[in-house]
Amino acid sequence: MKVGELIELVDETIANLKIAIIANQNRVFESPHTSYEFAQRVLELQEDLDDLLKAREMLAGLDPESEAEEHFSKEELEEFLKLLELLRKAEPHAY
Repeated sequence: MKVGELIELVDETIANLKIAIIANQNRVFESPHTSYEFAQRVLELQEDLDDLLKAREMLAGLDPESEAEEHFSKEELEEFLKLLELLRKAEPHAY
């Protein structure tokens, strides 16, 4: 996998998290009974977003045409890809 492809996956996941944060922020005001849960979810999503933005910044410093395996071990890359997939598929904004 090329670094550029990995950056595209990270960008897609970042976009999904931003949508989820906005959706959860809007739901905070729906009911006083559920506002805490949505506010807590926003904080968790923001932490994930911050981590992804740091990873994106680090990846941007690499040559997008180089192979990601040149920069990361196979295990690190597999674990990162699994994390991205989980964050994209979780759809935390679609409850």
